[in-house]
Amino acid sequence: MREFWNSPQAVAADADHTAERIWRRLAQFSGFPEPYVRAAPRAYRRWSTAYHSQLIREDIRDLTGIVSIGSVETLFSLLPERVGSLLSVTSLAEDLKVAYNTVRTWLDALERFYLVFSIAPWTRQVARATQKARKLYLLDYATIEDRAARFENMVAVELLRAITMWNDLGYGPFGLHFVRNKEKEEVDFLVTEKRRPRLLVEATIADMTIGRALLRFQGQLGVPAVQLTDDGTTYRKVAHGRHTVLVAPAWMWLPKLP
Repeated sequence: MREFWNSPQAVAADADHTAERIWRRLAQFSGFPEPYVRAAPRAYRRWSTAYHSQLIREDIRDLTGIVSIGSVETLFSLLPERVGSLLSVTSLAEDLKVAYNTVRTWLDALERFYLVFSIAPWTRQVARATQKARKLYLLDYATIEDRAARFENMVAVELLRAITMWNDLGYGPFGLHFVRNKEKEEVDFLVTEKRRPRLLVEATIADMTIGRALLRFQGQLGVPAVQLTDDGTTYRKVAHGRHTVLVAPAWMWLPKLP
């Protein structure tokens, strides 16, 4: 896998933009088969509500012994607004008027039943790194109203999909993290192999100037870096010092992950 980051395949063009049409459809209806195939907003909303309700009110209730199911539903409803940010369990506990450990237990249940997943910060070789707080993402990301947060969530799901497949095929162990220091400089994702950094990935809506944090952490870690955009139709490479950052539309680059 390490050869892929800078290979010609990673920057191959998609002439007919089929991948872009699929990406836009995923953003609106998620990657779950039923709503994706039907591609109807009202049908998606009905499906999403029923799916979340069934998992929480039936599966989680019956298999975990959690009694306060209504509060778990309230917790889940608060999470779309927190996607892409450091997750504060303390803040959630205050909002829900329950104990910290209770919220932690509920979040663990949501993750066990594949409603959410979280990634931890990577700390080695990063000066003054954030060490504890995690970032949380939804599997049903089409419920996220903020475009930037939904885009970051989609990138997280696709990276997790690829890494899970690589590990299942025996190429790993690969891991997915983010990097952030105490000065609040952050890069959205870091792919690791055998706990070593392999690739930095930043998710931005538009093809803007390369983020300072991406350049800084690439300089510290010495690994390839990609800035994925939701807008745009072409690749470009930006050199800084002895490193290069690839700027690429997510719909072009992510499907080509091996």
